[in-house]
Amino acid sequence: MASVRTQKEIRQRAPIWLVTLLVANLVIMAVDARDADGQHKVLRIWTQTFASPLQSASSKASGATTGFFQQIWNFRSTAQENEQLKERLTQVETELNNARQATIENERLKGLLGLSEQTDIKSVPARVIARDPSVWFNTITINRGSSSGIQMNMPVVTPGGIVGRVITVSPFASQVMLLTDEKAGAGAVVGQLGQSGALGSVRGRADLGVALIEMRYVSGTEKVEVGDNVMTTGQDGIYPAGLNVGRVVDVKSGTATQAHQILIQPGAQLDRLEDVAVLLYHPPPRSVPEQTPQNADRSRR
Repeated sequence: MASVRTQKEIRQRAPIWLVTLLVANLVIMAVDARDADGQHKVLRIWTQTFASPLQSASSKASGATTGFFQQIWNFRSTAQENEQLKERLTQVETELNNARQATIENERLKGLLGLSEQTDIKSVPARVIARDPSVWFNTITINRGSSSGIQMNMPVVTPGGIVGRVITVSPFASQVMLLTDEKAGAGAVVGQLGQSGALGSVRGRADLGVALIEMRYVSGTEKVEVGDNVMTTGQDGIYPAGLNVGRVVDVKSGTATQAHQILIQPGAQLDRLEDVAVLLYHPPPRSVPEQTPQNADRSRR
């Protein structure tokens, strides 16, 4: 009974096996088949035909991705180059500014050193490094001291005019009292020394600040006008004669018994001092009139 059933099943399955063998044979023939020229296998051609759209899309996607990353890399390189150019530009601007400052500094020093030629007195250029902010004191500190030959009461000037005098000295710095301080003073004359009798002294005044100074003791009979120049006389034992003090900006005329009231604008820009010169000036000793002892006179009699 079992054997009969098995043969029956074989007869039923025989067509299936036959079809399977035919399909397998066709597949083998297709794999080994070639085109008319006998150069290429047909299955490979079909495979390539069906695969080419996918390959094309993949290639485009890959190209786009590669181009995208290439652009990112180019942008990054460009950004780095821009940063380098900015740094170089900043460096060049700094060098130009330094060169410009050096030129300005040289011009200032030439002007300061020119004072020696004008006055036949040696000078030491100095830079202002500090300023007293107090309203009671008008002083500055400079970066030169006794190691540069600076001593007490030496005059400090600029090409524009006198600044003040040295009041304290250390080896590498000095303090300068400005002409605008109430305790400062200088002998001065309105006009040219030797040609004008408008002699007096200049000093600061608290209510005038650093913009103006006053000139005192000028006889009311002397002619003084706004715009007149004021020069040092050298009689104070601090400043040599012939240095510019400033110019007259206001005059209240005096009388034969009352002095003029004169305001002067300093020639030096005392509120914006940066570079100054210290004159290595020693005033000539004052001559003392000879006095004959009374005993000597009596002995001669």
